[in-house]
Amino acid sequence: MIHSMTGYAVTTKKTINSLLSMELRSLNHRYLDIQFRLPDEFRLLEPVMRELLATKLNRGRIECHLSFAKLSGTENPQQLNVDLMQKLTALDCAVRVSLPDALSLRVVDILRWPGILSDDVLPTDDLYGVCMEALQITADELMVSRNREGQKIKILLFGHLDKINQLISEAVLHIPVLLRAFQEKLAARLRDAMINCDDDRIRQELVLFASKIDVDEELSRLQTHSDEVRRILIAGGVIGKRLDFLMQELNREANTLGSKSADVKISSISMELKILIEQMREQIQNIE
Repeated sequence: MIHSMTGYAVTTKKTINSLLSMELRSLNHRYLDIQFRLPDEFRLLEPVMRELLATKLNRGRIECHLSFAKLSGTENPQQLNVDLMQKLTALDCAVRVSLPDALSLRVVDILRWPGILSDDVLPTDDLYGVCMEALQITADELMVSRNREGQKIKILLFGHLDKINQLISEAVLHIPVLLRAFQEKLAARLRDAMINCDDDRIRQELVLFASKIDVDEELSRLQTHSDEVRRILIAGGVIGKRLDFLMQELNREANTLGSKSADVKISSISMELKILIEQMREQIQNIE
């Protein structure tokens, strides 16, 4: 299969008293670049989340956004952070040993201490489990989305390849016509100049002209590169960089074809080839 680097997926998980939403957005990028926007209580999960995404995706800029909210109208009893309270108590005793006149912590001081009260609706481990489950589902949906876009690009590229092959065939068929036209023109010039019409001279001039407009090699390489692009598209996989390289090769041959052209038809074919190749290159930028 061919995967586009653009895609979007979102998953919502509802617990007893909360709502967790996992959103993944994918854009094209030379490498795999994963960016996270997570609530503070989920920051510890970032390495594990990054590892999971790296096993599924090869290229692209991935934006992962997690939102977590408690549902309204639910009772969320606050819990006392016993570990933190014990640490504060120990510190309070240590300070008063050194400073006997220091005031002891009051209950209100402890209750106002950041992190002393927790209103998590699920234990931390359970929340983490829900988060990872949502990420797994969302990543799978993102891959489906990227594959769907990749198939659309594949069909479009096949269409462009068909047009390129048609243009190559037109150029191949036009070269003999061009040579015959030149031969007739050359013979007419010699007759108009009242020069003895020497068939050997005409053949020599024709051979010289043919060598100047010889584009067999360029047309052959264009066909070879086009066939290779088609083969890679059929094989699928992570092919974006290989296809991008082949676009450079195709463009080089199309430019050479145009520079060698001594005919309006071949010049037009070269221009159309370059337009098609550029359109393909733009689409290939989105392929993984």
